[in-house]
Amino acid sequence: MISFKAFLAGSAIFLGLAACEPVPATGDASSAGLVTVPESVSSIAASYQDLSTARIRAEDGCYWYTHRGPVETTQLPLRTAAGNPICTRPQS
Repeated sequence: MISFKAFLAGSAIFLGLAACEPVPATGDASSAGLVTVPESVSSIAASYQDLSTARIRAEDGCYWYTHRGPVETTQLPLRTAAGNPICTRPQS
């Protein structure tokens, strides 16, 4: 049987960890890698995407943008109106 003190200690640790929340990037770190999207890209990009936050990822050569939703902020691939990713090099 678990002791009351052990139960309280475990509960305190669990509650402490549950209160942790990631801190969003701000300042210069959040603007690192931003690019000016060329007219040829902005003309084919779907209208719901924030082109002012666009960047090109070195790993895949594709444009990504920051989507700020009601719950979280995340990086999403920039896509055409048809749903295709917009990349600077052919994808394998």
